[in-house]
Amino acid sequence: MKILNISICVLCSVVFAFGQNKLKTEENYYKIVTVPVPAGIDLEVGGVAVMPDGKVAVSTRKGDVWMISNPYMYNGSLPTFKRFASGLHEPLGLAYIDNKLWATQRGEVTIITDEDKDGVADKYQAFYKFPLSGNYHQYSYGPVQLPDGDMIFTLNVDWIGKGGSLTKWRGWMLKISPDGKMTPWATGLRSPAGFVALRNGDIFYGENQGDWVGSGRVTHLEKGDFAGNVAGLAWTGEPGSPLKLKVEDVIDSGEPMYKVAKSMPDLKVPAVWFPHTLMGISTSDILENANNTNFGPFENQCFVGDQGHSKIMRMTLEKIDGVYQGACYAFREGFQSGILRLRWGLDQSMFVGMTSRGWSSTGKDNFGLQRLVWTGETPFEIKEIKSMPDGFELNFTKEVDPKTLQDPESYVLNSFNYKYHHIYGSPVINLQKRVLKAVKVSDDKLSARIVLDSLILGEIYEIRLPGVKNTEGENLLHDFGYYTLNRINKAPATIDAEKYKVAEVKAVDHSMHAGMKMGSGDMAPAKPSVKRQNTMPEEWNGKADQTISIGTKPGLKFNVSNIQVKAGSKVKLTFNNNDDMLHNMLIVKPGTVEKVGMKAFDMGLEAEKNAYVPDLNEVLFHTWILQPESSETIYFTAPEKPGKYTFVCTFPGHYTLMQGTITIVK
Repeated sequence: MKILNISICVLCSVVFAFGQNKLKTEENYYKIVTVPVPAGIDLEVGGVAVMPDGKVAVSTRKGDVWMISNPYMYNGSLPTFKRFASGLHEPLGLAYIDNKLWATQRGEVTIITDEDKDGVADKYQAFYKFPLSGNYHQYSYGPVQLPDGDMIFTLNVDWIGKGGSLTKWRGWMLKISPDGKMTPWATGLRSPAGFVALRNGDIFYGENQGDWVGSGRVTHLEKGDFAGNVAGLAWTGEPGSPLKLKVEDVIDSGEPMYKVAKSMPDLKVPAVWFPHTLMGISTSDILENANNTNFGPFENQCFVGDQGHSKIMRMTLEKIDGVYQGACYAFREGFQSGILRLRWGLDQSMFVGMTSRGWSSTGKDNFGLQRLVWTGETPFEIKEIKSMPDGFELNFTKEVDPKTLQDPESYVLNSFNYKYHHIYGSPVINLQKRVLKAVKVSDDKLSARIVLDSLILGEIYEIRLPGVKNTEGENLLHDFGYYTLNRINKAPATIDAEKYKVAEVKAVDHSMHAGMKMGSGDMAPAKPSVKRQNTMPEEWNGKADQTISIGTKPGLKFNVSNIQVKAGSKVKLTFNNNDDMLHNMLIVKPGTVEKVGMKAFDMGLEAEKNAYVPDLNEVLFHTWILQPESSETIYFTAPEKPGKYTFVCTFPGHYTLMQGTITIVK
């Protein structure tokens, strides 16, 4: 009986441990703490500055600066808010430098001070002015201070539909000294909302998908670099410009950036690509974790926010032959709104400032301020991916089970790239499955060398480890990373691939070129689908019962929200994408939009190839993914069953807002 009791206890312990492992989520390791915002304050965060006295200053898109006391909410006490400044023009940058608060408005860098010390600003001093045209896309960001005391600022491009620029230095990073002397630093920027100066002085900025930008990316910017978007080249003839490249010099071939850069020495390729939808859809702030010992096992790495996916990602960098490259990884999801700003608190927690007005996000709130706090427990993660002469080195936060690492079935390995062209975004191109040849696990079980069949410069490497476990039987919290390979690491020497070889797994060609063709700016399948009929059926005899036109308007919305259609009628529907970003349009069965939207969100590397249209019975009809200022017409017979059907854009991050109703009536 005693033996039986012991066996039952052991069984219970195993079951309990298994249950605990299954329940482990990001929340177990990094806790999100919401800073409550009083009613009546629209805290649409544009900038965040952590003050040395323990307060936090927040600038809002509506032009206010709020001073928040007790933002850490010690002993469960609530914070208090006081309006410090007002009347600013959409300040999207805030910093506390040299005992002064600096705010970057659309057209001006302003030093804001409280002369009489009553807690309210009474002096607004213009430090530097930027030319403005009134174009809605003319956002301005900064300052970020460099180690030498100079500051850097970035200016969004204008949006005029043709990649032009209306006012000087739009699409540039500018360096400004404390005495107000401006030096143009680099151009080719499109939407540079987040940038950082590392403690060694090197500057990196994050970019969002758009024209000339196939996917999100982070680029190391040195003086005179051209990061890819052509709008800022309008000002390279101005005095002080560090480069002379002109728009007509840019190669618009659709080849990957790495290949184009061989013929365009001024073109700076990204240090790290953030694959669209696989990592995020709109990179925002970048925050270096420089010797922060109170934030887990990721010292000396960077954290990168994403506005559309309301999440934070990790990034590691290494420099090979003087060129930066590295990898990105998932980190923490679930924030309340679209992330724009990341700042370290005095206690080494992370303040996360958010806004969603006009920029859709998976976070449902319009704005928010939260803190991310490490619980003290270490997650099992890929800590870092490093390049090697014949593959990669994988480092882990906990000891791994060597058997799972040496099993080729534990891996999913691919390489791919994006087009560099004037078109908004890019499909995934050059997708190939990589073959794992050998694995050598370190003696301490904290790292492993993996050998691949080949390495191709300029490609993005997807490294997924769904079958890898640690010595405690846990799966990785996030089992993937994406490495951007710009240089081959020549040292240390390669490992003995024969000695550490793994069982052979047959390679599968995942090339996306087969069966695809380019048409009117969008990637379209060679054969039309019954759900996407682009020509009027012959049996209609040249006549539709109802003709519908649907367009878009700012803020991720269709220009109509409700349409009534007779059951069984023949419908001609034209979708006009007159927005400045990519959209599709699906008609789905009643009550299924959440399922369809989430499935599109999770389509992985196949998403772009299939226009973010999931293969579900709930999808009745759809267009393809459309470039800005383009349209498509589809023909379909309306359902016979009356009800409220939904038309929706399933481009990642859009479906929660971009919806309308088609009411089918008898």
